[in-house]
Amino acid sequence: MIFINLSETQITQLESQCCKAENWNNVFITNNTDLNLIHSVQFSGKVEISEISGSFTSPGGVTRNNGIYNTHLHNCRIGKNPFIKNIKNYIANYIIGDNVKIEGINLLAVEGESTFGNGVIVEPINEGGGRSFPIFDDLTAQSAYILCMYRHREKAIAHLKNMINKHTEKVKSDRGFIGNNVSIRNTRKIINVNINDFAELDGVAKLKNGTLNSSKDSPIYIGAEVMAENFIICGDSIIDNATLINNCFVGQGCVLDKHYSAEHSVFFANCQGFNGEACSIFAGPFTVTHHKSTLLIAGIFSFMNAGSGSNQSNHMYKLGPIHQGILERGAKTTSDSYLLWPSKVGPFTLVMGRHYNNTDSSDLPFSYLIENNNESILVPGVNLRSVGTVRDAQKWPKRDRRNQNSKKDCVNFNLLSPFTIHKMYNGKHILEQLEKVSGENVLEYTYKGLKIKRSSLLKGKELYEIGIHKFLGNSLINRIYKKNIKTTKDLQQALKPTHHLGKGKWIDVAGMICPLEALEDVLEKIELNKINNIDELNNAFHKIHTDYYEMEWTWAAELYNKIENSSVTKITPEYFISFVKKWKDAVVCLDKMVYNDAKKEFSLSTQVGFGTDGEEKEKQQDFMNVRGNFNTNSTVQEILAHIERKSDLANRVIKEMELIIKTENKK
Repeated sequence: MIFINLSETQITQLESQCCKAENWNNVFITNNTDLNLIHSVQFSGKVEISEISGSFTSPGGVTRNNGIYNTHLHNCRIGKNPFIKNIKNYIANYIIGDNVKIEGINLLAVEGESTFGNGVIVEPINEGGGRSFPIFDDLTAQSAYILCMYRHREKAIAHLKNMINKHTEKVKSDRGFIGNNVSIRNTRKIINVNINDFAELDGVAKLKNGTLNSSKDSPIYIGAEVMAENFIICGDSIIDNATLINNCFVGQGCVLDKHYSAEHSVFFANCQGFNGEACSIFAGPFTVTHHKSTLLIAGIFSFMNAGSGSNQSNHMYKLGPIHQGILERGAKTTSDSYLLWPSKVGPFTLVMGRHYNNTDSSDLPFSYLIENNNESILVPGVNLRSVGTVRDAQKWPKRDRRNQNSKKDCVNFNLLSPFTIHKMYNGKHILEQLEKVSGENVLEYTYKGLKIKRSSLLKGKELYEIGIHKFLGNSLINRIYKKNIKTTKDLQQALKPTHHLGKGKWIDVAGMICPLEALEDVLEKIELNKINNIDELNNAFHKIHTDYYEMEWTWAAELYNKIENSSVTKITPEYFISFVKKWKDAVVCLDKMVYNDAKKEFSLSTQVGFGTDGEEKEKQQDFMNVRGNFNTNSTVQEILAHIERKSDLANRVIKEMELIIKTENKK
């Protein structure tokens, strides 16, 4: 685009339209700049104005002409067809894109050199600062996990921080950027903030030192009375209604609303924070808190739902707030729950009551952690049969707000995976050892400060056994599904693992499930300078995520070998049939438990409060009209459909194996 100086005639016209300039020689336009659309503008420093023409339609159907009105511009470049009006103070040191609407704001400026939130130090998980790291506009849940949780890999952390520093230096500038099609209305103060394409700001109180990573396909909305300082906010996110954030990273698809307050925290894909407060938390994907009295502090979470009044203590009034906690993926807290840090809660565990002892249930997943008479009672495995767990697993993928083509965080939604099944396998062994050591005649067992009733121990072993067989059957069938298997040799060849990674321990890297050795391979490449920049690091994570099912089979095959004392590459069609039948029994058994749990939600006891002024008939009718019918409930229908699908799949696989047996017997 070619900018030219104003002619004397053009200067005279602008002055007649109440415009002023420190030096008209520093004001530049193009041949297509309609000066009739510039009124009451004060120019200072170097100002470049692109083409101005046309009009646009505001909400309510009001047509308005593009232009620049009642404004002070200082050291700015203005893109095509702007609408800039009623700037109380000034706009200074900004490059502004095309079709931008800026109206009714007080101040928009860059002061000195800025990195626009990149390089800001946040202190998640531990308020003492031992896990602090610099945020940047291409941060992912996985790179943040390394920065926080792998401080013992000092060389890798140093190299990673060096990459971030290089990235931060690249974005440093004394001029800010407002992208194309940005809308900023009725906002009081914006200082040192980069705002990318299609962002919408309406009624914002203050933004300082940050970046809005918005785009056409993933726009950002910042609403009324929001105050944010030292931040990065990513695409598809909404921050609204007097939310306060300070020293925070907000990832893709997040919603922080209704007076939420957060400091020194990081939020990743699809987190939601309403009403309550966060302090020094690592909120992995789908961390949700909706209640005014809820505080999340000094912990790491993912796929977590915090009940009303949930709280944690991160210090004991001795050396300060130095303690931290972990709620592994899928954990939930009920209303008025409390946890004393340090504690570690296993995956998909429901926490009820107030726990005043440091607990560790990480190897006993899918449990209830209950308080009774100031004691922490664990009910192992019981959440495997909960309809709530099934509903959560169904809803998470549907509630992914991120644009399909630009998902930064690697998120694995699988309920049963090597991560959870390994814990079930360990959990079953732990329960067996407790029973062996303490005997069968005791009523209660003790494990890491937790009490486990004998009846719960026995049921836990059974549920873990069912869960393990369900996973193994899933893996076996998926391995041969839609493959042209005609012989025993074909079957054994299909079951042969093909990925060199997968054996051993698996971990949950802030939503990405992978073998520990895969993550260690990335760390080693960072240390050896084989990964030199942020793009290469993100590509490495996405490669691990893409290879999940191949690596899962490597692990599943190893588990099969351990449980069955044989190799998957020696499986015969006859044995495959017997295993599939066992898998079908496990799936149907577990689904029936979930079905019966769902049925409780439609029992007579849950109908209390319905049909308030009527008799029993009116109560039942009112309940049905509000809650619906049990048999037509979407979750219930999905449970029944799942039983039918898996049964049909089992029968189809069995027939395929029987055909192989029949064919080979003829030979």
